[in-house]
Amino acid sequence: MQRTLFLVRHAKSDWDDPALPDKERPLAARGKRDAPMMGKRLAKRQVKPDLILSSPARRALATAEIIAHELDYKAGNIVVDERLYATEPETLLAVIGELGDELTCVMLFGHNPELTELAQRLSDEISQMPTCAVAQFTFAAASWSSIAAARPAKVVFDYPKQA
Repeated sequence: MQRTLFLVRHAKSDWDDPALPDKERPLAARGKRDAPMMGKRLAKRQVKPDLILSSPARRALATAEIIAHELDYKAGNIVVDERLYATEPETLLAVIGELGDELTCVMLFGHNPELTELAQRLSDEISQMPTCAVAQFTFAAASWSSIAAARPAKVVFDYPKQA
């Protein structure tokens, strides 16, 4: 069975208010431009996630909601998981490993450096995940729990500044 995992780094965030807690930082103007553009690119490729998981951070959830809208995925169905904020690649793999095997396409919205580290662990084709980057990994795997030890059959990488 094929399983497709999307790792999506949140779009560019706003640093204008230094008093704002990190979790509350909103998207910057560039992020508000980039997220719908990336969502449209995914829609053009006919991406249809069974599940979208997001960090609870405002900038990650906003990115997830914007891209979900472009993919006709209901924002109310986005699952917010505290474990996706300020974490380690091992925790991300644990979250992925717990996914139900009825799911074939999952999008995970989070942060750096852990998304870059996980992407590098899954494939040597990705060196860095810039803001709003989308890494797609397709595995021939019977279950999500086997992903940590698997090599992807296909990798697609896209980010806003890529032509």
